[in-house]
Amino acid sequence: MDLVVVTGATGRQGGAVARHLLEDGRRVRALTRNPASPAARRLADLGAEVVKGDMADPDSLRPVFRGAHGVFSVQNSMISGLDGEVHQGRTVGDVAAEAGVAHVVYGSAGTGQPGTGVGSWESKLRVQAHLEALGLPLTVLRPMAFMELMTDKDFYPPVSAWHLMPKLVGEDRPLPWLTAQDLGAIAARAFAEPERFVGANIALASDIRTLAECRALWAERFGRRPRGFPMPVWLFEKFVGKDLTTMWRWLHDNPTDVDPARTYEILPGARTVRQWLAERRA
Repeated sequence: MDLVVVTGATGRQGGAVARHLLEDGRRVRALTRNPASPAARRLADLGAEVVKGDMADPDSLRPVFRGAHGVFSVQNSMISGLDGEVHQGRTVGDVAAEAGVAHVVYGSAGTGQPGTGVGSWESKLRVQAHLEALGLPLTVLRPMAFMELMTDKDFYPPVSAWHLMPKLVGEDRPLPWLTAQDLGAIAARAFAEPERFVGANIALASDIRTLAECRALWAERFGRRPRGFPMPVWLFEKFVGKDLTTMWRWLHDNPTDVDPARTYEILPGARTVRQWLAERRA
């Protein structure tokens, strides 16, 4: 099978993509800064070729991309900063074009429209514009809110999903949700059917739910309301910056228009919030 390089392979999105590609029988070259990490070792155990590389350094990427048919590209501005994210995304594109990669699937986010003022959405548009200017065969996947925000300790849901998001987004604002695992399955489908997906720019959601509805579904699943932890906005911003709070305020003032039918057309088994929570432990 053709080789696919997965960037950010030990992260939430990249890891999901790598696992689904491996399940499909694909050869996967998993790019990570630390091949000795537990997440990298788990991918190696599944059959991935785990390699060390830096998305900001083209010289480290060239041997990784050599012989690759596809590349899944995703960057994390929470780690690299917004300018670092753009530099990494552009560098991945430059090296992919140089290597003659036949299909790039880009893990984007947000509305796909400029002018929101949300830094981590605008940065992805800058990366996308560069990839398009390179003439790469490109698929853009745009989830909005990952369901893992409600459950994963890395996101500290008592502060984010269950305290500040309701205050800044609003309890009753419908939001489009998707799981990272389902994003991985959709990316794998895109690589399997390039004739269908090259040139596509797809907003992804498998469920539309307000935070109040998500809270009720949580209580239905676990027999109690999710725990919140009060934290002032200024203190949260001191720890993580202002990008998330800017995003949440934008979502409060601007309805999102994402049709889950497109996601279910690609992945009929995509999870709803209720189905996702049914798989979780308290």
